[in-house]
Parts: sequence; C-alpha cells; structure tokens
Amino acid sequence: MPTHPGATPQKHATPSQALTQCTTLSWRGIVKIPRHPMGLADVIIGPAIFLVLFGYVFGGAIAGDTDGYLQYVFPGILGMMTLFATMGVGVALSSDLSTGIFDRFRSLPIVRIAPLIGAIGSDIVRQIISLTALVGFGLLLGVRFNASIWSVLAGCALALAFALALSWVWVLLALAVKDTQAVQGLGAIIILPLAFASNIFVQPETMPDWMQTIATWNPVGHLVDAVRGLMMGGPVAQPVMYTVIWMAAFVVIFTPLSLIAYKRRA
Repeated sequence: MPTHPGATPQKHATPSQALTQCTTLSWRGIVKIPRHPMGLADVIIGPAIFLVLFGYVFGGAIAGDTDGYLQYVFPGILGMMTLFATMGVGVALSSDLSTGIFDRFRSLPIVRIAPLIGAIGSDIVRQIISLTALVGFGLLLGVRFNASIWSVLAGCALALAFALALSWVWVLLALAVKDTQAVQGLGAIIILPLAFASNIFVQPETMPDWMQTIATWNPVGHLVDAVRGLMMGGPVAQPVMYTVIWMAAFVVIFTPLSLIAYKRRA
C-alpha cells in the first residue's frame, strides 16, 4: 500500500479493507492511553465525585433519603458521565487536526471515513473504563441493582452504544470549529442543558410545563429511563426503542455532515 504524499484516498475499498483501516486507526488511539494514564483521571475520578456530590449533597433535600436517592440518581449519573466522556472524542480529534496528522491521513489510500471512525473507536476504552469505575464505586456506596447481571450489562452496553452514536455530534463540532478550547466550551454549552433539563436528578413532573416538554423529548432522558428500567426495574421496551431511534438519528444525520466538513477541511 503506497504511503507517499501523492497517494489518493481509496474510494472503492472492500468492506474487509475498510474495516481493517478503521480498526487500525482506532487502535492508534487506544495504544496512546497507557502512555498518558493521567488522561483517564476524568473518567475514573469524575463518576465518583458526581455520585457523591449529587447523591449525598442533594439527596436529602430532594428525596429526603440519601440511600433511596442513590438508587434513583445512579442511572442518571451514568447517562451524564456518558455525555461528558463523549466530549473527549471532539477534543482529541480537534487536537489531532491541529497537529497536521490528518493531512497525512488524507495522503494515504484509505477510505475517507476511516480517520473519523478511528477517532470514535479509540474512545471505546475510555467509555468502558468510565462505566466500570462508576458501577464499582456505586456498589461501594450501597447502590443495589434490582435486576440480573445480564440486565445490568445490557444497560451498560446500551449506554456505550449511545455514546458511540452521539460521538458523531462531537466529530462534526471538532471539524467545524478549529480551536480546541472552543470545542470544549461549546461542548459544555451543549451538555449542561441536556444533563439538567432531563430526568437525571428529578422527575420531570416537578418542572414547569414548558421544561417538562423539553425533558420528555431529551435523548439523554430516554437513555436514562432505559438504563433505570434495565438496572433498577421498570419499563424497558419503550425507553429502549426511543433511545435506539435517537442513536440512529445521530448516525444518519451527523455522519454525512461530518464527512462533508472533513472534505471541506482537506
């Protein structure tokens, strides 16, 4: 496979070739994790901090019982940490774009989407570590799952799949905004309304009517409902269906837009 600067992107790769290229570029990001372990501090320490703060600081005021509130808020914190972890995809991609490595990728005979999928795929390890840390710390604090181990794992798998689909939003943001700090700032502006105008911390019924409408159609709220049903017991089919629909929408809408933005930056 030629790698000289004059090489052109491989537009008609076979599915197996495309899969190999995407996997290789994903692995490129994964192998960097052991070299920079402090980069995992936010996904390991962050879940513990949020669970303690929201569970014990607000639990008594909101629910009157911190232990009971932990059971309620745990799936919500899981959904919120999924949001924060996915923002790392945009930040890492923006950093790579600023170093010029993507100029090198464009010169290789690979499918155009491979570097973008590689950026998302390399974040799988961070997401798994974040989920593992949150579940482990939740168990230490007394969170108890009212479901089988398989149902709990299904909830984690759904959150992971949601994160991978949502990552396309951050990919587009990184391609559209050239400054890494701006990507972080805009990411926070997107995340905070999604996190707080939802059912993560309180039931939407306690909100004003107009905010109830936002919370009802919040994609993160549907994910949290699905995870609550799978891990703590409750309705599962409808929340999972809505979550899958949101995931499909993220991929269908933001993947083509990301490819267009990537082409324009070439």
